[in-house]
Amino acid sequence: MANISGKKGRVVIGMSGGVDSSVAAWLLKEQGYEVLGLFMKNWEDDDDSEYCSTRQDWLDAASVADVIGVDIEAVNFAAEYKDRVFADFLREYSAGRTPNPDVLCNAEIKFKAFLDHAMSLGADLIATGHYARRRTMDVAGAPQHQLLKAIDHTKDQSYFLHRLNQDQLARTLFPLGEIPKTEVRRIARSLQLPNAAKKDSTGICFIGERPFRDFLNRYLPTSPGPIKTPEGQVVGTHQGLSFYTLGQRKGLGIGGVKGRQRSDGTADAWYTARKDLEHNTLYVVQGHDHPWLLSSELKAQDASWISGSAPPPGAYAAKTRYRQTDSPCRLDPVSAETFGLSFSQAQWAVTPGQSAVLYDGDICLGGGIIT
Repeated sequence: MANISGKKGRVVIGMSGGVDSSVAAWLLKEQGYEVLGLFMKNWEDDDDSEYCSTRQDWLDAASVADVIGVDIEAVNFAAEYKDRVFADFLREYSAGRTPNPDVLCNAEIKFKAFLDHAMSLGADLIATGHYARRRTMDVAGAPQHQLLKAIDHTKDQSYFLHRLNQDQLARTLFPLGEIPKTEVRRIARSLQLPNAAKKDSTGICFIGERPFRDFLNRYLPTSPGPIKTPEGQVVGTHQGLSFYTLGQRKGLGIGGVKGRQRSDGTADAWYTARKDLEHNTLYVVQGHDHPWLLSSELKAQDASWISGSAPPPGAYAAKTRYRQTDSPCRLDPVSAETFGLSFSQAQWAVTPGQSAVLYDGDICLGGGIIT
């Protein structure tokens, strides 16, 4: 049973050791909640390496909890992460697609395993340091929970949260949704938090800042094959289609191949454009705006809609990758599990495995996996 203690209720918040979740925990305490911090350990394979900072992150989270006066516990979800997130991550890469593990981690770990664990600790609600907002509307006499973009659009993370459902949203708080990142940093400095100047983490823990291909090499076999131009000219050898993503410019190993040159003697850069799994061939093109890199429509599967049902066909906006500006599009549902999007302006390097996320203004409607 939840321990209210005369306050607004018990909130269990994921504290990662970063500045965002630290300030979010402080804000909740200021708002009158009974706050318990939970530090999630999701990866163990090379926890002591220079690339995975779990130990330091735990020390930072515990230090912050001490400063702001909240209890904190550590919980190990490494087995769940490996089964539910990492296994899918490897399957997708093996199939030549480029998955987004952060989307799956939110759906399977932070808002399933974490949520279940928090409820077992007597939580009324959970909270995270994500930049997003939740709004509850009355629809036909019943509450309808909406996921909205953060006020600070430069930090908005609704893209990663688009697979949340009504039950998960109903029990989640996003304390940072209404304030800009600059204010979060200012609060951290004013509280003299030990991590006030800590850099934002990039990527996911089990990869960190390490060379991505070196990491994948440990789990997926190399399978070299030709790198070709659209005309069929062989310009190099790839190490395995799993190690490349559409739109990739660096690490192709063909920098010395000039190809088509401009009138001034310079040449356009090479980009990964297509993968032919049947013939183990990687196709590259020259120039950022090559037709092979542009798509005016896409198909997506494994659709997930926040309201519980697909929005009606019509005009919306969508992102096909994080940190992309919203692009006007038309939604054409195909079935409960799949949908199509057609864009008024061609999209660059639409990548199978990534998420296509649909918006109606600031409202995140949901999305699916690009096929």
